[in-house]
Amino acid sequence: MLELTDYSVNFSAGAALRQANLTIKPGDRLGIVGESGSGKTMLALSLMGMAPDGATLSGALCVDGIDMTQRNEIEWQNIRARRVAMIFQEPMAALNPLRRVGDTVMEPMRVHEGLSHDQAQARALSLFEEVGIPDPAARLRQFPHELSGGQRQRVLIALALACNPALLIADEPTTALDANVAVLITDLLVRLSQERQMALVFITHDIAAVARATQDIVVMYGGDMVEYGPTAEVLKTPHHPYTKGLLDALPDPSRTTHDANGKRRRLPTIPGTVPQLQDLPQGCRFAGRCPVEVPQCAAQKPATQSFAVNRSSACHLNEGAKR
Repeated sequence: MLELTDYSVNFSAGAALRQANLTIKPGDRLGIVGESGSGKTMLALSLMGMAPDGATLSGALCVDGIDMTQRNEIEWQNIRARRVAMIFQEPMAALNPLRRVGDTVMEPMRVHEGLSHDQAQARALSLFEEVGIPDPAARLRQFPHELSGGQRQRVLIALALACNPALLIADEPTTALDANVAVLITDLLVRLSQERQMALVFITHDIAAVARATQDIVVMYGGDMVEYGPTAEVLKTPHHPYTKGLLDALPDPSRTTHDANGKRRRLPTIPGTVPQLQDLPQGCRFAGRCPVEVPQCAAQKPATQSFAVNRSSACHLNEGAKR
């Protein structure tokens, strides 16, 4: 229902998203992981037709077979909510503090589907029940500040589901939630995807959450998709040095925590930081931080290599590998 083909988002300073290729089918659950600045949110905004002002788009972004790359805002409004919906970061920022949450959830139903107030209210109540908001009739009348963080996140999920979208994009849906609530929200999104046969794009820094929620995973760095494959396989046997670095940096209870001298070991880290948009290398965006860098990395963009069914990686060291 959605396909990207060599899709790029360019600014005068450089490409924030470079030649992305991706196919999403009904019922798919896809994880997008990477550090801040890797291009995850730019990808999410693009899928909603909300690339920032000043961006130049190229390639193709097709929804239901229709290329939306050069479509105007009115045409995108016919897609949002009904075909593609998004759970934005930070519920307190995404919800209007001066509106009751029930009115917020009812609005897209009235705008896009022409429901009456009573019809929209009945559906909002049903959605609050579906996403597990306690005492839903009372919650419809409350303001965002009167709800807990987990309840506000569930309101945003209900809002995204208001018009039965085919694709739900969850951008850091567990940020700022405690661990137990984060697991509940993650499991809720998986259940909703399965019950509705709704595609889910789950964007996160949390490797454990993406392992729990998704079937496939895209690893992003510097606006590039550097690795793709089934989530369990990529997390077990990563091919790209950046993916390996992310996984090595995770706390692991099985590791020895002290060296032979009794000194506490530090977690492995990836040296340096994600480069700024204006300083991105022309070749591999991971050049300068990669522990196995070769001379052509900084100058030449690596080709994406396929290794097995649904597995690929973009690294010069993998070029020439058996396809």
